[in-house]
Amino acid sequence: MLFSGSGTDMVIRSLRLKNYRNYDLLDMSFDPKTNILYGDNAQGKTNILEALYLSGTTKSHRGTKDRDMIQFGHDEAHLEMVVEKKGLTFQIDMHLKKNSPKGIAIDRIPIRKASELFGIVHFVFFSPEDLNIIKEGPAGRRRFIDLELSQLDKIYLSNLTNYNRIINQRNSLLKDIYGQQNLLETLDIWDMQLVEYGTKVLERRKQFVEQVNEIISEIHYRLTGGRERITLSYESSTGNLSLEQALKKNRERDLRMKSTSVGPHRDDLCFMSGNLDIRKFGSQGQQRTTALSLKLSEIELVRQVIRDTPILLLDDVLSELDKNRQNYLLDSIHDIQTVITCTGLDEFVNHRFSINKVFHIQNGTIAKEN
Repeated sequence: MLFSGSGTDMVIRSLRLKNYRNYDLLDMSFDPKTNILYGDNAQGKTNILEALYLSGTTKSHRGTKDRDMIQFGHDEAHLEMVVEKKGLTFQIDMHLKKNSPKGIAIDRIPIRKASELFGIVHFVFFSPEDLNIIKEGPAGRRRFIDLELSQLDKIYLSNLTNYNRIINQRNSLLKDIYGQQNLLETLDIWDMQLVEYGTKVLERRKQFVEQVNEIISEIHYRLTGGRERITLSYESSTGNLSLEQALKKNRERDLRMKSTSVGPHRDDLCFMSGNLDIRKFGSQGQQRTTALSLKLSEIELVRQVIRDTPILLLDDVLSELDKNRQNYLLDSIHDIQTVITCTGLDEFVNHRFSINKVFHIQNGTIAKEN
């Protein structure tokens, strides 16, 4: 088995939604093991997974803005999630508003910073798009690192937020300099800050990739029936130069292009099988298996770091996998609280998978629960 341990100390007990996406009112309780949401497409199954992820991380896995998650015709939405952890219960409330920042409370006490929510609950989200992470562009691979590290490391989250803010301000300055040359001297100040935060982001990402690398080789070997081992490496846009040197070297180009051409926002992850770059030359099957290995490695790494099992949100992934990979995934997650969406129940029945709770979702309501 991939994940050992005697079950989990972290469990989602319940979720309540009001005026969220296509839900007027929703009140559901979860089983500590396997929960299945099934129903046709476009009924609101993914919205429930999104609401859970949002309540734990303050962000949508889709990257959606708050105002777009509020039900049409309303000005705010309310989410309430109850989590049990090591015998303690936490209630997380979230108010999404159209024109102002979201309000968050833990056990009815408002929090000032989203980072105060950090560490209460940990989710791993797995959607069909994740299976394309290897074959598509670097942005998705950077996002994978950032979403996971932002949950694992409070300092990384702060450094990344600062880095992104500085990149936006530097890019805006590069555009302004074009018409006002006297602004050129202020570029040094932004470059200093960019190097400070960018270097921290870079170092932590490299460390993360090393940690994943230690886990992924064995998982991938087993997943491919002993046919293939893979290695993961971090590809920095600065090459062998430090971020400071690379920024200096590319300054003329940045001024010409009016944007920042090097830094962590331009980096990538490389997946190699022997001498083969799977991103460019792997078959589709190879790319999808590598993506599944990456996701399973993420779960295992989280387990090692937080010394607890994360909660797994599987969004219609099983229909995208062949029987072997389905079986491997389901065997791997038997002792983790999991919420799974699917259009039918066949894949579970055939697998003789133990289902603890089933919800039939129909047009923004739970039509049936058993």
